[in-house]
Amino acid sequence: MTQESIEAKLDKLIQAVARLAPPTPPQPEFAAAEGFVWDAERGYPAPVPRVSRVDIGLIKGVDRVRDILVDNTMRFASGLPANNVLLWGARGMGKSSLVKAAHALANREGPSAGRLKLIEIHREDISTLPRLLNLLKTEPYRFILFCDDLSFDSDDTSYKSLKAALDGGVEGRPENVIFYATSNRRHLLPRDMIENERSTAINPHEAVEEKVSLSDRFGLWLGFHKCSQDEYLAMIDGYVAHYGLKVTPETLRHEALEWATTRGSRSGRVAWQFIQDLAGRLGQRISE
Repeated sequence: MTQESIEAKLDKLIQAVARLAPPTPPQPEFAAAEGFVWDAERGYPAPVPRVSRVDIGLIKGVDRVRDILVDNTMRFASGLPANNVLLWGARGMGKSSLVKAAHALANREGPSAGRLKLIEIHREDISTLPRLLNLLKTEPYRFILFCDDLSFDSDDTSYKSLKAALDGGVEGRPENVIFYATSNRRHLLPRDMIENERSTAINPHEAVEEKVSLSDRFGLWLGFHKCSQDEYLAMIDGYVAHYGLKVTPETLRHEALEWATTRGSRSGRVAWQFIQDLAGRLGQRISE
């Protein structure tokens, strides 16, 4: 075999191996948008042209936790110390909406307008958090990492990756990154998982502490509870006024209460669903 044919075969082999290698992820374009979604497979924060959110003034019935979250977000945007936040509690009470609204407010009225970025990371990609943090730590922006509906099943060990990422290991969590998560569970782990650890462990107390210590990594726990009828109606009134829906107060109250009764609950989500139905019946367009 000649030297030339050997080199040709080597060139083909090199090309074949190159095709098998994963493509180099594109460079993040953080100036392109305010919001991003972490694409774990490509290792790339994909820009979101328009973040789906409501104005913070439309989020009713959670005034105290709203003020705490906004204050924490404003401090972080200003470069001051701030905490990771766990928003937990009743479904449909505006936990994720409040995160996105607080981000928008801080970006609009904070000291560094436009330099606070929101990056959503999906629950199933939590194990890739260290890779994302390494990507962000040298960027000139500040980042809220947001995981919606965070929880772990009994056979899931990826919560250990989150614990390590929140603490930051030897390097510490990057100064320009903070973590916000929403969950229906205060301790993020199912009760039966905790009870099972208590009953089967050699040292039950230590086993349970290992499981619930994840939520301790969040400096702020903000609880959301089911709303009263008056709070539910206040949400409805706020939406109606904001979108200029033409309906009499008597009709509005009757239909809003009937809507909540048929769904068996009152919440911000139920209120929004009613407003969508009402606007559709009135032939009026609205946008989130």
